[in-house]
Amino acid sequence: MPLKTTATRGRPRLRSVLSLHGVSKSFGAVRALNSVNLEVRRGEVTALLGDNGAGKSTLVKVLSGVHPADAGELYFDDERVSITSPAEARELGIATVYQDLALCDNLDVVANLFLGQEHGHLTLAEEQMEGQARELLRQLSAKLPSLRAPVAGLSGGQRQTVAIARALVGDPSVVILDEPTAALGVEQTAEVLNLVEALRDRGLAVLIITHNMADVEAVADRAAVMRLGRDNGVFPIDSTTHEEILAAITGAMENAASTRAARRRSGGTGESST
Repeated sequence: MPLKTTATRGRPRLRSVLSLHGVSKSFGAVRALNSVNLEVRRGEVTALLGDNGAGKSTLVKVLSGVHPADAGELYFDDERVSITSPAEARELGIATVYQDLALCDNLDVVANLFLGQEHGHLTLAEEQMEGQARELLRQLSAKLPSLRAPVAGLSGGQRQTVAIARALVGDPSVVILDEPTAALGVEQTAEVLNLVEALRDRGLAVLIITHNMADVEAVADRAAVMRLGRDNGVFPIDSTTHEEILAAITGAMENAASTRAARRRSGGTGESST
């Protein structure tokens, strides 16, 4: 059964759009994910945190259809689903923006937004695509110098904006952002975080993978921590300290969720296996 929701940042209870239950993934003898549970809710930003090797990248690839899960259950809008390819993920309504952005530097903003999803048959409907691009960027309060400027001439924050806007062309319900502010300056980071808030305000479920705790505290509603391939607790940002989250990331603190999971794995004896 899908996980229940709770209120965060003073907002009412939010409905889960995507949830994972006991999801595992192995590569040969390496167990990258071990019985992971996660819930992503509409109108909320969930930060996925963890040290290098915690399993964050593998989890994102499972959600985006790059790696099918070996075990566990996935629910989308309360219905059990199987995601075995990126096309299936997109069809469900899951859009992923990877750290490399995958933009074509020689093409302009409009061409990048509709790359592979162009309007028109024998000829491209350039005016229609430009109008839709302009409206989408307006809704996101995004500022770009020109829709016809090659993206090679844009700043890092503006390029991230184009990549996120492209993900929204398919009208997804869930947007996954992989390290969206990595290597950005202060001003460009602020632009991207404003965009993340705009996605939440549109009612989308946002999952952001980041190492930057300042970004988490600025825009996230909850922090889901992973450690050594397992989920190590979910923390409401408005009632959790910076130190508590770092302790969960490093393993310095065992939270109630991880302790209960350890008891189940050890056969309910009350002895922790970690």
